[in-house]
Amino acid sequence: MTFAVEVRNLVKSYNGITAVNGVNFKVKEGEIFGFLGPNGAGKTTTVRILTGIIKPDSGEIRVLGYDIEKEPIKAKEHLGVVPETSNTYVDLSARQNILLMAGLYGVSKKDAGERADELLRKFNLYKRRDDKVKGFSKGMKQRLILAMALIHDPQLLFLDEPTSGLDVQSSYLIREMLLKLLDEGKTIFLTTHNLEEANKLCGRVAIISHGKIAAIDTPDNLKKMIKKLNLVELTFEKPVPLEELYKLDEIHNVEIKGDKFYLNTDDVNNLMLALTEYVSLKNNKIISFNTLEPTLEEVFLDVTKEVSSDD
Repeated sequence: MTFAVEVRNLVKSYNGITAVNGVNFKVKEGEIFGFLGPNGAGKTTTVRILTGIIKPDSGEIRVLGYDIEKEPIKAKEHLGVVPETSNTYVDLSARQNILLMAGLYGVSKKDAGERADELLRKFNLYKRRDDKVKGFSKGMKQRLILAMALIHDPQLLFLDEPTSGLDVQSSYLIREMLLKLLDEGKTIFLTTHNLEEANKLCGRVAIISHGKIAAIDTPDNLKKMIKKLNLVELTFEKPVPLEELYKLDEIHNVEIKGDKFYLNTDDVNNLMLALTEYVSLKNNKIISFNTLEPTLEEVFLDVTKEVSSDD
């Protein structure tokens, strides 16, 4: 297996405070890798080291096979970076911004022009290609930043909160573009506070807390770590008194939201049998029955709490 990023025993301190403390992880080529963590967890410091902005105190970091300390230029030639804060030149047009970035990466004028137009079309910006960026919405600027990061056709993309503060339509468009880039074989390193977004996009996620990796796996496997009662969502054809549901042995707790009942149980199968018997006796029917799995947010809160309590 080939890895786009390899991090071993990474350590970085500021003024005696350890921001990153012995971090280890690998990012596979051709995956969207989510990097999650609360504010101050060491997330930003790690990304700045991986992109060659700052140097670590110790550890080994290889990006696309290059030692980021010894060969930073070679590594950066194949990287695209999308910061959370816009780095566009607002007095230039969308096309001029992309061409400026192409020049910095040494893309020929002919290739740059063709590639710029292709990216502008791909990100629904072509009709506004000659307009100054100062008149763009935040969503348009974010799409432009992503286009600028792709002008030199990088193998690896670092994205910092790419949909933060965007409207639903812009967020959807960017997520769709990231999935298309994945299909094209790109590797994407995604930092985000949007856990639902990470759940939808990422093949694997790492959660960092207090400078340490608290967990790393697929979203589904991480959810299985949560030891909790099963949560069942169901609706009935006719109204059901709460006190009658509490009489069923398999139920620990009941909540009602709208027309839906949410039941906590140790055993979903036994609960289903008990409910089937109950509605039969009451001449009622179960309209819907769904078992709800733990969310990535619950995993995040659980593992960051554990790391915090260990410190």
